[in-house]
Amino acid sequence: MAYTGFGLVCALSGTPLFHMGGAPASPVLSWAIVGVGVSAAAASGGVTRYGRLPAVRVLLWIACVLAGFAAFGLLMDVVTLMFGQGVDSAPTAANHALAATGCLLLATTARVARGRGVATVAAAPPAPSAAARSVQLAACAGTVAFLPYVAMKLVRVSGGTFAGVSGEQMLAVSEHNGASGIWLTLESWGLDGTVLPAALGVFLLWGLVRPWGQVYPRWTPWLRGRRVPRGFPLVPALVGAATLAPYGVLGAGYLALAGVVTMGPGDFPSTGDALLVGWIGMVAFGVYGFALIAAIRSYWIRTRPVPVA
Repeated sequence: MAYTGFGLVCALSGTPLFHMGGAPASPVLSWAIVGVGVSAAAASGGVTRYGRLPAVRVLLWIACVLAGFAAFGLLMDVVTLMFGQGVDSAPTAANHALAATGCLLLATTARVARGRGVATVAAAPPAPSAAARSVQLAACAGTVAFLPYVAMKLVRVSGGTFAGVSGEQMLAVSEHNGASGIWLTLESWGLDGTVLPAALGVFLLWGLVRPWGQVYPRWTPWLRGRRVPRGFPLVPALVGAATLAPYGVLGAGYLALAGVVTMGPGDFPSTGDALLVGWIGMVAFGVYGFALIAAIRSYWIRTRPVPVA
């Protein structure tokens, strides 16, 4: 109901909540938020009134998926705020946060609806275990996919030029675009706001596939030996997968149309240079996003509580 009210206020006031090609889309699209909110409220009310009917659970999952689409871009908002930069649009960022919250609540409601009426059984967390070999190979692929991106950064920080742009030129571009002081300082060291989250993302990926992602290892003071809360790695992993996997696929599809769609060079000397950097980024995000999906599924299954007498 709160999300419906938010969308209604934005739609009636003409506040755009979506962007296309870097420009605000028509405020008419804000009515889609109202539709998602109404469907979510109706499905949740159906659970309260009718219990665990299959049709009600289907409506819950449909509303959950729609809310997930509306939350696309939340990860980018978090990254920019982490480095002291303002978001492009406060209403858009609020929409991402509200939609992500609704997505989690709807998924929880759907699972509770499935289990209603079933006798409760005592359960205990399973013993720590590693993911299957295929999932660990996917994690390897998700890690290796970032190596060209790291190489590009190392070339620039060492004083070289990659895709026609040096580290000094990239720093000047960021300063011209109004980057924060933290961002500019990292750029001067050869880093930016995507390198550090990428390193944390790889750490998260391996935490999902290795036993130390279930029980804090010995190198974590004060926490060693304790169970890792199940949702602690799953929530950021779900946000990352829901953002990076479609971002990589859609971005790669757009780059594949370079011969059909006219593309500008942007901040690079030529379109070819822009395409080279674009492919490096899209492949890294896409492969990592799908590796994260496989790791999430494995972690969810391996950490599922087991019944005990």
